[in-house]
Amino acid sequence: MANPPVKYLNPFTDYGFKKLFGEEPNKNLLLDFLNELLKDEQGQIVSLNYIKNEQLGSSDLDRRAIFDLYCENEAGERFIVELQKSKQRFFKDRTVYYSTFPIRDQAPKNDWDYQLSAVYLIAILDFVFDEDQAQPEKYRYDVKLTDTDTCKVFYDKLTFIYLEMPKFTKTIEQLETRFDKWLYVLRNLAEIQAIPPSLQEQVFEQLFATAEIAKFSREQMRSYEDSLKYYRDLKNSMDTARDEGKVEGIEIGREEGIEIGREEGIEMGREAGIKSVALALLQEGMSEAMILKTTGLTAAELAQLRQEGA
Repeated sequence: MANPPVKYLNPFTDYGFKKLFGEEPNKNLLLDFLNELLKDEQGQIVSLNYIKNEQLGSSDLDRRAIFDLYCENEAGERFIVELQKSKQRFFKDRTVYYSTFPIRDQAPKNDWDYQLSAVYLIAILDFVFDEDQAQPEKYRYDVKLTDTDTCKVFYDKLTFIYLEMPKFTKTIEQLETRFDKWLYVLRNLAEIQAIPPSLQEQVFEQLFATAEIAKFSREQMRSYEDSLKYYRDLKNSMDTARDEGKVEGIEIGREEGIEIGREEGIEMGREAGIKSVALALLQEGMSEAMILKTTGLTAAELAQLRQEGA
């Protein structure tokens, strides 16, 4: 029996994520999600304003940053919300680098006593960090500056939250909180056909109405299909690279008879796969900035790949 057609968009596509959370008419969806995510420490966020998501350095030579979503609440606190579809080298480094822009932006031109408003960076991940594989039940990581001896928070105005979505495996019957419901919807939206009774709340009904593919205009449908194709191609390429890396690594480890050979082989396969993905994206005409963000390659590495593939 054929599977029914997909009814709702995939929120892990760039188009899908920004349609749900990055458009002015749906700002209350983002507001509700952030309130549920941060309610234990933030209280109630009353309002949000979107800020331009492309941030430039102090000079033309500085590296720029392009956020998925960047907004500010009524208290002047800043929120960066990033969707990351695949593993990337130095992704945690990138999130730390991104956090410097809303910190720097708060510095006035005149006299200043260095008082800052809080900055939050939320990363919704469609993968699990290698170092977190041993904790299959833990899908949320809240990171602050802490004292290494006492583990007490040293500075509470800089917060990184990482949500490893593949680890969230609760069924609809197991959902206990509103935040559970948000994670369930994000994890399963593209597979849902009928709205479950427990999700028949106003905010989720708005989300389902926004995500219903049948309501898209022809232009919206074209943009979504392009974004979905990129998402699927990226997933397929990364899965292939991972599998080939494992096979190559095991073979190298077997030949050399030592564990380090296996580990190095896996890494070699992974790097080769990432470069293969980058070349494919170049051929598809994707912008250099997006390729660098997706693969984690440096501009020099990408330029070398471009030269080799010419």
